[in-house]
This record gives sequence, C-alpha cells and structure tokens, in this order.
Amino acid sequence: MIEGHGDDLYKYRRQITANFSSNLTNWIDPTPLKAYLHKHVGEAVSVYPEPQPYTLESCIANVSGIQADQVCVTNGATEAIYLIAQSFAGVQSAILQPTFSEYADACRINGHRVMSFFQLPAKGRLPKDLRLLWLCNPNNPTGSVTDKSLLIRLAEENPHVILVIDQSYEDFTLEPLFTAKEVMKMPNVLLLHSLTKRYAMPGLRLGYLTGNTALLHQLRTHRMPWAVNGIALMAGLFLMKHPETIPFNLQDCLDETVRLQSKLRQIGGMDVWDTHTHFMLIRLRTGYASALKDYLANEHGILIRDASNFEGLDATYFRLSTQRPEENERLVNAIRLWLEM
Repeated sequence: MIEGHGDDLYKYRRQITANFSSNLTNWIDPTPLKAYLHKHVGEAVSVYPEPQPYTLESCIANVSGIQADQVCVTNGATEAIYLIAQSFAGVQSAILQPTFSEYADACRINGHRVMSFFQLPAKGRLPKDLRLLWLCNPNNPTGSVTDKSLLIRLAEENPHVILVIDQSYEDFTLEPLFTAKEVMKMPNVLLLHSLTKRYAMPGLRLGYLTGNTALLHQLRTHRMPWAVNGIALMAGLFLMKHPETIPFNLQDCLDETVRLQSKLRQIGGMDVWDTHTHFMLIRLRTGYASALKDYLANEHGILIRDASNFEGLDATYFRLSTQRPEENERLVNAIRLWLEM
C-alpha cells in the first residue's frame, strides 16, 4: 500500500508545523547524526557500498551478543518484510490484525494464501497448514504488546510455523520483548528491527533481521546485492558505535503519552485506546477521521493519521504519535474546536 501511510504532508497546501501522523516522535533529536553525515558523506557517495553489508551486520551482532550470520541488514524493515514473503512464496500466512498493511501486501504479491487473526489462540495451537504468522509487537496502530510468554508458547507448540515478529518499536515500550540473543534458541522465530524509528531517520531506510543461521541463510539467497546504500550503512555504523550521541528518555515520553491521553479523554466525543508505547489509536463517536484530518491540516497545520485503511477498522479511527507538550496542547485544542463545530 503505497498510499495511505502517515507523513503525507505533500497533500496539503498549508505548511504542516506539528506532525502526529507517523510513529516517529520529536523526543528524539538526530542532529548529531546529521552533522556526522554532513562531514563524511563524500566518503560514502564516491564508492560502491558493500554488496552484502557484512561490516554493519558484524557490528550489530557484536552489540547484540550474537553471530554475524544471525543478522541480515535491510533497506528498512519494509525490505525485510518483502524478503521474507518472497523467500516463502506461495505458503499459508496468517496476520494478527489490525496492523501494518505491508505484511499482507508482501504476502499477496508473493502468492501467499492470507488469513487474518484478530486474537491469538489462547491454547497456543495454530492450523497445521499455516507456515508464517506475522505480528507487530508493539503493534501498529493499537500500541498493544503481545505477552512474551504467549509468543514463547506459540513458537514451542507450533514448530511448523515461523513467527515473524516485527519489533520496529521495541525501543518505545517498557514491556518485556524478545532480545535477539533469546531467539537464537528458537529455530522458528524471526525478529524485525528498525534503526529508522529509534534514531528518527526515516529517509535513510535502515533495518535488520535477526534469527537463527539456517533461517537467515534461506533469506539471503533472495537478497538483492547493494540493497542498502552507502550513506545508510555509514549512519548505521556510526549509531552502533556511538549510540549515546542520540539519547532518548523513554520514560518522559511515555509519561507525556499518558498526559496526552488524559487530555483527549477529557474532551469527550471519542474513545482513546490504552497503549504500551508512544502512539495511540482513537475512535470518534461521531464524524469521520478523514474530515478531522483535513480540518486539522488545513486550519491548524497539524497532521494526524487516518487509520480507516487498517483491516478491521472503519472510517472513525485515527492514530496519533506523542510529540512535545506544546505541540500536544495545540492538537488537543484543535480537536476540541472541531468537535464543538
């Protein structure tokens, strides 16, 4: 789904000055990375990048306490999704909905038979003909986190199913999640990770997969050479070696998320879902999310995410990502005005 994601600022004539539409947050300041790239970009532009990004994979492996062949660096987490779907073309896939649309898109392009789950089986048994189970954890757009013990049980009781767990937002929750080192003992689990989210660098497109050696070997046979550009690889190496240069106070961000939720609930006229991370799903009791989105963008320079195109959601749903308090106050006041119209 090329259309329908967040960050569609280009659709509006008025300048967007407060962007709640993507799951990035301005609690993260990537200025040190930009300064480093500005100084060294010539080194990356003038030579070919590694055909397979072994240097960065080795660096990530060292940080994660695993082996280099248990890491596969990709052109954003999205390339990882399509790479998995291509490597297992034509199988039966199940997707825990509502969630990121690219899982279903990638599966259908590669001939998968796709089914949707709206909850995981309590007893842990999955269909015998199922090959892949896709889930986002923390989940986009709900902000919920699937219990780690349930995922362990699913993996152990269903050795015929590969659990594809997208942990792109793993740095934005305090709930227990898998570490890369833990899943090396689980031959049917793949983890997706995103440097894009943690370091607020969506334009560079940089993510990676972790999983046991045999699984990643199968994926690598389908990986295109030079898929990750030299500037992205340079950024990844810098961040792995100097993560402290771009700090992130998760607790303060989550505290502000709770405050924003409280403010929105006080307005009335909408249901605000509980969340385990910095973004939240909201349902209007009257009116449509698309109308609210256009009003906020055109009248206030504020952008939200119309969530009606997530499977299982309707035209009343939208998603927000917590920003700084002053921007959050602007949002709350603008939504109040729209509801009072």
